[in-house]
Amino acid sequence: MASPGLEDILAAAAPHPRTALPNVATTVTTVAALYFGREVFLPIAIALLLTFALAPLVSALKRVGIPRIAAVIVSVLSAFAALALFSFIVATQVSELAQNIPAYQTNILAKIRSLKETGVGGGIIARLSSVVERVGQEIDRQDASLPAATPDKPPREPVPVEIVSRERPLEVLQNIVGPLISPLGSAGLIIVVVIFMLLEREDLRDRFIRLVGYGDLHRTTEALRDAGKRVGRYLLMQLVVNIVYAIPIAAGLWILGIPNALLWGLLALALRFVPYIGPAIGMLLPLFLALAVAPGWSLVLWTAALFVVMELVTGNVVEPWLYGSRTGLSPLAIIVAAIFWTWLWGPLGLVLSTPLTVCLVVLGRHVPQFEFLDVLFGNEPVLEPHARLYQRLLAGDPEEATDHAEEMLEEKYLFEFYDKVAIPALLLGERDRVRGVMGDLQRRQVAASALMLVANLDDSAQEEAAEEDVPPEAAEPGDHGDAAGEDEIDLPDGTGMSVLCAGGRGELDDAAAAMLAQVLEVQGATASKAGFADMEPASIRRLELETIDTVVVGFLNRDSVKHARFLVRRLKRAKAGLRVGIVFWSETGNDDKETTDRLAHDMSADFVAHGMVDAVVGALSKEPPVALKLVAKRRQRRQRAAPGKVQAASAS
Repeated sequence: MASPGLEDILAAAAPHPRTALPNVATTVTTVAALYFGREVFLPIAIALLLTFALAPLVSALKRVGIPRIAAVIVSVLSAFAALALFSFIVATQVSELAQNIPAYQTNILAKIRSLKETGVGGGIIARLSSVVERVGQEIDRQDASLPAATPDKPPREPVPVEIVSRERPLEVLQNIVGPLISPLGSAGLIIVVVIFMLLEREDLRDRFIRLVGYGDLHRTTEALRDAGKRVGRYLLMQLVVNIVYAIPIAAGLWILGIPNALLWGLLALALRFVPYIGPAIGMLLPLFLALAVAPGWSLVLWTAALFVVMELVTGNVVEPWLYGSRTGLSPLAIIVAAIFWTWLWGPLGLVLSTPLTVCLVVLGRHVPQFEFLDVLFGNEPVLEPHARLYQRLLAGDPEEATDHAEEMLEEKYLFEFYDKVAIPALLLGERDRVRGVMGDLQRRQVAASALMLVANLDDSAQEEAAEEDVPPEAAEPGDHGDAAGEDEIDLPDGTGMSVLCAGGRGELDDAAAAMLAQVLEVQGATASKAGFADMEPASIRRLELETIDTVVVGFLNRDSVKHARFLVRRLKRAKAGLRVGIVFWSETGNDDKETTDRLAHDMSADFVAHGMVDAVVGALSKEPPVALKLVAKRRQRRQRAAPGKVQAASAS
C-alpha cells in the first residue's frame, strides 16, 4: 500500500505567508507628507479621535429620542465646554501660583544652605557656584582689544536711557489677540470638523469602504467597527482612570498643605494621557512646590509617597480592572509611537500617539496590505506557538522554551502541549532537514534542546501525575479537570505496564520519543527510552525486552513505512508476544481509521498512530499482540516445498 508522503506534513505545518513590508520610497513619502502637512493633518487627527470618543454619547442620546442634529450639537458643545472650563481653572490657578512664588524663595535658600552645611552634595554645589562665578567674572572683565582709558581722561559715566513705549491702542490689542488667533482658529476648525464627522458618520464610512475595501465588505466593516470600539473605549476608560487617579492626588495634596492642590490634580489628570512620562512630569511640579513651601523635608517625602502609591494602585489595580491591555499595543510599541509622533507633531503628537497607533494596528489587523503595522506594533504573538518553540530550540535556548511551555501548561495538559506545540515544532525541524537547510550540528542542537526541555518539564509532569491520583470529588475547582469540561480526553491508566519508546531514524525522533515516554509516565506506566541507534539491526538483539510489554517507535518522516515494517519484524522476532506500535507523527493527526488499520495490518504492527493521544492509547492497550505475518517470498518457498514432502511420504 502506498504510504502518505511527506508533503502531507509539510502542508499541515506550512508557515504563515510572509508579511510584505512597504518600500522605502512609500515610507519616506508618507512620513514627509505627515511632517510637512501637520498644519492640515493634526486638526483632522484630533477631530477624528474626538469623533470616536463622542460617537457612543451621540448614539445614547439618539436612543432616548433626541434628534440626530441636536444630539451631535449637545455632545460637541458639552465636550468643548468641559475643555474650556478645564483650561480656565488651570489658567486661574497658574496665575495665583505665579503671584505666590516670591514668598517661597526663603525656604528654597534655606534648604540649599542646609545641604551645604551637612555636606550632602556640597562638592557639586561648590563646583557649580565656582563655575558660575568664573563665568560672571569673565563677562564683566574688560575686553583687551578695546583701548584702555588714559589717566588724563577719566572714563565717562554712562548716561541713563529710558525707553518710552508709544504703541497705539490698536497695536496693543493686536499684540494681545494675535497669539490667540491661531489656537482659537484651530479649535473652531476642529469643532466644525467633529460636528460634520458625527453628522455624516455613516456616509463617511460608506465612502471609506468604497475606497479601500469594496471587494471585501465584511473585513472592512469589521475594521471600522473594531477601530471605533477600541479607540472610543480607550479614550473613555483612560479618562475614567485619570479622574480616579487625579481626585485622590488633589485631595491628598490639599490635606498635606500644598498650595493650589486643584491645579496639580487637574494637571495630573491631563498629563496622564501622555504615556509613561506624563505621570512623572505631573509629580515633579508638586514636589518642587513642597520643597519651597516648608522648611523641612518631611513634606517632600509625603508628597512623593502620595504619587508613588497612587501610581502603583492605578497601574496595577484600576487599569487592569477597567480595560487591561485592550488597546492591542505592545509596551515597546507605545514607547516607539510616543517618540515618533512627538517628533512628527510635537507635544500634541505625544498626547495623540497611543490612540493614533491603535488605529494603525486595527488597520493592519484587518487589511492585508497593512498587516506589517499589526506585526510591528500589535501585542498579539506574531509566531504560532509551535513555530515560536522551534525558534527557541533552533537558537539553543531550552530555558526560554521551558518558560514558554510552563506558561501554556497553566491551561493545558502535558500531552496537549506535546501534541499541539512540541511535536509540530519538531516537524518543522524535520522539514528543514529534508530541505537541506539544517546541518548535522544544528539538528543535534535542536534535538539536545528538545531533550533538555523534556527534562525541565519533569516537575510539571510529576505534579500532573499527582493530580491524576486525586479522586475526582477531591479535586480543587481550579484543577485541569474543570478546564476541559465535557471535551476532556480520558487517557487510559498505565499502572503496571512497561513501555519502551524509541526514535526511528534520527535525533529528532529520539526527542519525540522522550516526550511520549514522559506522557506515559504521567499515566502511571513504567516508560524507558531508546535511541534510533538502538534500533539498528545489530543493536536490537541487545535490547532488554524481558520486562517490556510494548515498544513504540516514532517517525517524524512519514516516508519511513519500509523502515518501520523492518523494525516491527525485528522486534517481534526478538521477543515473542511483544506488542509493537508505530507512530508517524503528524500535526493534524489522521481521522481515517480504516486506512490506519490497513497500514498496521500490512506492517504486522499492533497499532499505527499519528498523534500523542492515539500513541498513548495504543501503547497502554491491553489487547493481545498481533502475530508476525510471514513475508510473501518465504510463504511461496514453503508452498513450493510442500508437494515434494507429500511425494516422499507416499513412497515410504
